[in-house]
Amino acid sequence: MLEIRNLTKVYDGRVRALDDVSFTVKKGEFLVIVGLSGSGKSTLMRCINRLVEPTSGQVIFDGIDVTAAAPEELRLVRRRIGMVFQHFNLVRRSSVLTNVLSGRLGYVSPGASLLHRFPPEVVQAARANLERVGIGEKADVRADELSGGQQQRVGIARALMQEPDIILADEPVSALDPATSHSVLRYLEEINREDGTTILCNLHFLDLARRYGTRIVALKAGRLIFDGLPSEIDRDRFRQIYGEDAVEVGVS
Repeated sequence: MLEIRNLTKVYDGRVRALDDVSFTVKKGEFLVIVGLSGSGKSTLMRCINRLVEPTSGQVIFDGIDVTAAAPEELRLVRRRIGMVFQHFNLVRRSSVLTNVLSGRLGYVSPGASLLHRFPPEVVQAARANLERVGIGEKADVRADELSGGQQQRVGIARALMQEPDIILADEPVSALDPATSHSVLRYLEEINREDGTTILCNLHFLDLARRYGTRIVALKAGRLIFDGLPSEIDRDRFRQIYGEDAVEVGVS
């Protein structure tokens, strides 16, 4: 479904955030990307849907060269790629339902999108997706009245409105407590298993990566240093990824 070929991103001509990264992703995988802060995880996510322009290399999504796509083709590709953001990216003064409906903007006419008008069946689908992530009763509440975990579930419901083939989740639980983190990741796991949606998820804690990932990719200083099964990351691999002095902290 997805192929990353020799992807490199250099910021301001000096900072090499990604350095010749290559790997493939099969349909239906729950791929977790781990690494220290600054390892290139978020840049990688944003290069996949071209929120960040790569310096060189290719991103091939379902046979389409995303890195070379013209604006209209890129718009169609982005409709198939859902995104769940670290800091939610909700319109805080708008209702939860309005935020979820924004996930469907890529499917309506420009005029309808400006007026935020949607057919009744789309509104019904938005309410159903809120029910799916356990906050159906919050549809008419302002987004800024929700807890962090609830806001992230709004973000997942918004991504579902795209009917995506793949969801990119960029550190979706970094601002949440352990119990809420598991709650959010279980919804992504359910979408992966029940819908067959491919998930790429950046995570900080290796314990969470082992629990939810079917495969783990590790980055360090922008380079790919591990690609394998969660069970293959032993103590030596952990120190290779996080440093010799790192101590693994579990999230229960």
